[in-house]
Amino acid sequence: VFSLCYDTLKPIFFSASLYCLKVGKVFIPGLPAPSLTMSNTMPRPSTPLDSVSTPKPLSKLLGSLDEVVLFSPVPELRDSSKLHDSLYNEDCTFQQLGTYIHSIRDPVCNRVTLELSNGSMVRITIPEIATSELVQTCLQAIKFILPKEIAVQMLVKWYSVHSAPGGPSYHSEWNLFVTCLMNMMGYNTDRLAWTRNFDFEGSLSPVIAPKKARPSETGSDDDWEYLLNSDYHQNVESHLLNRSLCLSPLEVSQMKDEDFSQNLILDSSTLLFTHIPAIFFVLHLIYEELKLNTLMGEGIRSLVGLLVQLARDLKLEPYVDHYYRDFPTLVRTTGQVCTIDQGQTGFMHHPSFFTPEPPSIYQWVSSCLKGEGMPPYPYLPGICERSRLVVLSIALYILGNESSVSEESSQYLSRITIAPQKSQAEQEENRFSFRHSTSVSSLAERLVVWMTNVGFTLRDLETLPFGIALPIRDAIYHCREQPASDWPEAVCLLIGRQDLSKQACEGNLPKGKSVLSSDVPSGTETEEEDDGMNDMNQEVMSLIWSEDLRVQDVRRLLQSAHPVRVNVVQYPELSDHEFIEEKENRLLQLCQRTMALPVGRGMFTLFSYHPVPTEPLPIPKLNLTGRAPPRNTTVDLNSGNIDVPPNMTSWASFHNGVAAGLKIAPASQIDSAWIVYNKPKHAELANEYAGFLMALGLNGHLTKLATLNIHDYLTKGHEMTSIGLLLGVSAAKLGTMDMSITRLLSIHIPALLPPTSTELDVPHNVQVAAVVGIGLVYQGTAHRHTAEVLLAEIGRPPGPEMEYCTDRESYSLAAGLALGMVCLGHGSNLIGMSDLNVPEQLYQYMVGGHRRFQAGMHREKHKSPSYQIKEGDTINVDVTCPGATLALAMIYLKTNNRSIADWLRAPDTMYLLDFVKPEFLLLRTLARCLILWDDILPNSKWVDSNVPQIIRENSISLSEIELPCSEDLNLETLSQAHVYIIAGACLSLGFRFAGSENLSAFNCLHKFAKDFMTYLSAPNDSVTGPYNLETCLSVVLLSLAMVMAGSGNLKVLQLCRFLHMKTGGEMNYGFHLAHHMALGLLFLGGGRLPWFCSLCHQESLCCSLLCIYKHIPCLGRIQYHLQALRHLYVLAAEPRLLVPVDVDTNMPCYALLEVTYKGTQWYEQTKEELMAPTLLPELHLLKQIKVKGPRYWELLIDLSKGTQHLKSILSKDGVLYVKLRAGQLSYKEDPMGWQSLLAQTVANRNSEARAFKPETISAFTSDPALLSFAEYFCKPTVNMGQKQEILDLFSSVLYECVTQETPEMLPAYIAMDQAMRRLGRREMSETSELWQIKLVLEFFSSRSHQERLQNHPKRGLFMNSEFLPVVKCTIDNTLDQWLQAGGDVCVHAYLSGQPFEESQLSMLACFLVYHSVPAPWHLPSIGLEGSTSFAELLFKFKQLKMPVRALLRLAPLLLGNPQPMVM
Repeated sequence: VFSLCYDTLKPIFFSASLYCLKVGKVFIPGLPAPSLTMSNTMPRPSTPLDSVSTPKPLSKLLGSLDEVVLFSPVPELRDSSKLHDSLYNEDCTFQQLGTYIHSIRDPVCNRVTLELSNGSMVRITIPEIATSELVQTCLQAIKFILPKEIAVQMLVKWYSVHSAPGGPSYHSEWNLFVTCLMNMMGYNTDRLAWTRNFDFEGSLSPVIAPKKARPSETGSDDDWEYLLNSDYHQNVESHLLNRSLCLSPLEVSQMKDEDFSQNLILDSSTLLFTHIPAIFFVLHLIYEELKLNTLMGEGIRSLVGLLVQLARDLKLEPYVDHYYRDFPTLVRTTGQVCTIDQGQTGFMHHPSFFTPEPPSIYQWVSSCLKGEGMPPYPYLPGICERSRLVVLSIALYILGNESSVSEESSQYLSRITIAPQKSQAEQEENRFSFRHSTSVSSLAERLVVWMTNVGFTLRDLETLPFGIALPIRDAIYHCREQPASDWPEAVCLLIGRQDLSKQACEGNLPKGKSVLSSDVPSGTETEEEDDGMNDMNQEVMSLIWSEDLRVQDVRRLLQSAHPVRVNVVQYPELSDHEFIEEKENRLLQLCQRTMALPVGRGMFTLFSYHPVPTEPLPIPKLNLTGRAPPRNTTVDLNSGNIDVPPNMTSWASFHNGVAAGLKIAPASQIDSAWIVYNKPKHAELANEYAGFLMALGLNGHLTKLATLNIHDYLTKGHEMTSIGLLLGVSAAKLGTMDMSITRLLSIHIPALLPPTSTELDVPHNVQVAAVVGIGLVYQGTAHRHTAEVLLAEIGRPPGPEMEYCTDRESYSLAAGLALGMVCLGHGSNLIGMSDLNVPEQLYQYMVGGHRRFQAGMHREKHKSPSYQIKEGDTINVDVTCPGATLALAMIYLKTNNRSIADWLRAPDTMYLLDFVKPEFLLLRTLARCLILWDDILPNSKWVDSNVPQIIRENSISLSEIELPCSEDLNLETLSQAHVYIIAGACLSLGFRFAGSENLSAFNCLHKFAKDFMTYLSAPNDSVTGPYNLETCLSVVLLSLAMVMAGSGNLKVLQLCRFLHMKTGGEMNYGFHLAHHMALGLLFLGGGRLPWFCSLCHQESLCCSLLCIYKHIPCLGRIQYHLQALRHLYVLAAEPRLLVPVDVDTNMPCYALLEVTYKGTQWYEQTKEELMAPTLLPELHLLKQIKVKGPRYWELLIDLSKGTQHLKSILSKDGVLYVKLRAGQLSYKEDPMGWQSLLAQTVANRNSEARAFKPETISAFTSDPALLSFAEYFCKPTVNMGQKQEILDLFSSVLYECVTQETPEMLPAYIAMDQAMRRLGRREMSETSELWQIKLVLEFFSSRSHQERLQNHPKRGLFMNSEFLPVVKCTIDNTLDQWLQAGGDVCVHAYLSGQPFEESQLSMLACFLVYHSVPAPWHLPSIGLEGSTSFAELLFKFKQLKMPVRALLRLAPLLLGNPQPMVM
């Protein structure tokens, strides 16, 4: 419409041509009113303005602009033959009194702004060129085919008629268009029989109305005759109600037909006379285009009258016959013909694309289905796009030509290009070009993807006739069974897979709240419920662990918001004061456990919460009080009765803040303002906020914090805030070498500052955090300068500062870990560092020796002889060994370097064993195994192989206390070395199989854990010592939790729960941290996030090592280690939980998965079935994941093309949408599949379908349209009578559709049945539905369909195989009965060109269409005269492509035998 308006208005406003002044005047407020030279006045207030109303004024948007309406002063003339004279010759003069239109600007659709000479602006709305879709399409086609100048004149004239005051309504617009067009072609429409009764529905201009003669009081017969001849009366006569009331038709007198019976001659001087053939042909193409849209039935019937008139006048008998076969009741055999002067016929322009045979889209498709050759189908680019789409779809899917949609398709389409100036058509062609964006294998997949690319939707498919749409629906049905998971949303919508379309839609949306996130508002929990775990998704966890209450048990163990129970018995000898002290001492022991809980809780609730941007993050309270039974009295540590360590809760509060911050999912939408908004107003909560900042860095949100805010936090000088912020920003910039973060960290590390810089008073823990931060930012980069500084810092001697000497181990360890991160996995390939001798220097730090000369710019700082610790020239191994050992392990991680690994082998002599701490043996064993990564095996034999021979040969039961057999051997040293080496090997086993749930590794580690618990429970004190056994047990428990991370394994949970209850004796804060960290790892992220330390991801293993090491050798001496590093496990966690969600209910459900592993050197490609929700194996090991039937639609995720699609699903809580098949129940409702058995038996097309009850439809579908159909059309009522047959049919058809998952075929089934019934009653007024039935039958018998059935024998039938033969047989019988009952005479008359009864028009047309009978003028060309046998007829009719079954029926007529050979 816009293009038409633009082309029309362009010459009106911007051209100096004749037509600029002829369309109309615009009355503008503020300008002098125009004086009209015409005699008529402007419209009165009584003028009906409904047809010239304008859209809502834009005054609110455009300020002071006024909205006015374009009026045309042109009167409407009833004498339509003078339209082309009067309307365009009369003119109005406009008196300009100083103010005039200066320019036109701001065009939007049909609105423009007039800029006046006085500076004011007026916004006007120009009436649209047409309102009905039919008129718009016809105008586009005519404009496309005419030369530009003539097209502009035609549009201007039409616009003037259409925009007259009181112009036509929507329904009468077509009549006005036909009148206008035929006048421009030379017709006298007032004397033409079928146009003189056009009803313009009150469009008479009130300007003309007063001039009409006043009717007489008695009335006139003309009015009555006018009503009887109107279209409305004809519609009423054909209405069903008319027949049911037995109303006899009224006789219409042929009034004044003698006036119109004479031949009319066309006026050859009119504008469009010479272009009548071209206009007729493009209108015929529009007619064929409209036949492909079931919503345009009324438009087709309107258009066919015009086309029949033009075809008769142009003497185009094939076209008249074509229209007769489509609309036998509308196209009479005789009609008024207008004569075209033979002398003027030569001036008519016959375009090259004009064909004597009418193009028929139905016939073209039918010929392709039958395998017959057809010429290219003509189409108008940009106008007849449905025709183009159908032709190319058939060429691709039926003819199998894959290049038809990817190349210039001249083989199947003949593009009409008479107007070279139509650049818009070129743009349309480009828009519909094929874009090969998705992998497609079969013709069906390629067809569906191409149709989506050209903008074809399900709504377009529903408006195609069912026979034309059948091949497309067949392709969709084929694709629906096994679609590709990476298809775009539009393709999934077209094939009816709502699960895939929703998945694609979720993938295209920005990251935000997941469908699985909890909807509990953060401010609604009561105080006693707010334990920090309310946001866990209970529905998913209840599916993962459905058989017990382990999740509730974990929640109970990890909650720290409620007072603990202090159960102390008061013995008679205890005084009340001593009893109070005893309770407080007991509470102090319990508080050590309580303070360790937040780390485990942070693991359990990891990434489970999507915060509301307008609310602060809820942080659960860390409750360090107790309740003493039986009176439930409060026990508090602040009473002053016992000594409490200073700042005891600092790190616990920090961990509590980290746990709260780690709940926030990485996909959440938060910004810098929200982070600052959460800053507490009370100073005692500063530690929690520091942990919150670190958590934001770990989950990637701290990058949104403004630099100004970072500077503000650091200048406050709060130690914990600085630690959390530095580690957070470093983790957020992992491995990026970001210079701004490097500068930020360097300020806090004296070694990275210039020698002349001022020494800053940086707290020791902040320095440690900054050093680790440098390692994180430079992870894996092997940066030379950073590595050199960190290597020196490992062995940095104690400085002259008194406070520095107390925590040297912490700094040295941090420097070693940072060095390992910087050079992670590089091994001996440290480019540019050969002069540093990194491995040799680290080995010296590990085993001791003379201190090397301090090189570098900081050597002057360490010359002062005033030290608190006298170390001399030797290296203090107790300080440097842990950092150096772990640095070696990380640098040579997974390199399998034997020479370096031999450095780390445990000593094999008693003499050397005495020089190494047992804790360091654990580290050495761990480091050695991490280097020899491929040698790690999940069995006890391999673990024991790490123990040196001297220990194996002299080892005794660890629970014994006997003396060794030799005095040279120290049993205590041997036993401690033994357990620590075992623990180190178990820890490496945990790293090697982290997150894999490897059964062998689990059994091996579980055995050692049980052994250590047995040793601890021995009645006598073991020589190993309970502290050492507790330490090793904690290490093995952590290793076990790493292997089973996220699985919630019950045996590991039992171990954790047992150790949770131990609070006395050797159990200190470090042990509790280890136990609850193991518990948190076991349920990491609520079962969604296993650890990922695989062969391919060294970075995650490195972060795991940083996290776990904090608990191994120095569990009791926690002051030596920066506790904040315990949370770096987040960087190694990877979401791998796949949660099926039913697309209809939006609820998590069970679904059966088939996981295919890639073949490797250890095993062949193998398949495994898993019941989801489940943790997937490591993605690099998988080839594909498939949702298996029969309960759900199958879905394949092919990982051989890349894992990005699956990773995007897993990152959004692992939601995989699935769709339940018809008649199936979910696994939760029907675990064994017994309840679905009945539905399956009925669904297999057996005789039980007849016993279908409409009430059971809800078990198969939730579609409201199908449920309503069952309710209103399939339920029996009393006294059904003959309707019982129809009800049974509807019930079986509905059941067929829902059980075979083809509900879209229900309208086709019903339409075919209704068409057959109308044919049986001989009430078929048009043959469109018969054409569709014919196309359906031809499709199922086509060669391409038969080949597909052979290639896919298990594929379900798209339509019922019993229904189609019944349809074919019924139509054949009906037409044969008509033929025997006198129809043969009618057919003979038609073939011989003689007149026949009009009552037989409909049935004859049905016979001709269904049997593909050729037109009479084709018969003489094959020479039928003299034919005496059927074989001779068969040979002659071969070139006419007439079916044999039709020829059998025609043979008696053609051979002179009066009895037809009916089959």
